[in-house]
Amino acid sequence: MLTELEKQLLNDYQQGMPLVSEPYSEIARELKQKGFSVSENDIINSLSSLKERGMVSRVGPVFKPQKVGDSTLATIAVPDKRMEEVAQIVNHFSQVNHNYKREHHFNLWFVVTASSQEEVEQVLEDIEQQTGLSVMNLPMEQDYHIDLGFPLWC
Repeated sequence: MLTELEKQLLNDYQQGMPLVSEPYSEIARELKQKGFSVSENDIINSLSSLKERGMVSRVGPVFKPQKVGDSTLATIAVPDKRMEEVAQIVNHFSQVNHNYKREHHFNLWFVVTASSQEEVEQVLEDIEQQTGLSVMNLPMEQDYHIDLGFPLWC
């Protein structure tokens, strides 16, 4: 179950996080204008709870590809019996986001974002070494903007 505050956070802040030195304080201020009685700590605790419960994978910026650092899409063909183990190894890397399972021979897909192409390649090598599985690197050839923000509750 989600609280009304959690629903509001998920709805309003998929995009457009305040670009200020104390964004959670600003969110609390904005939500007070909508009738919520919340503090900066309430916002931080709610987002932490959502993350702990698996409702949110991360809270952070999304940068246009190749504008700040470098990134790539990657995939691994993981035996079903090793999926959880391999996913945990991949998730261990702070450079990995958008990690998900698909119904396909190549069944674990993820994005690696790092400060340089060399770091991206090192992360992929480290994942191969730690999992014992080959990683297919699928660098972007064409940039398409897909807006993944959408209203969850009306």
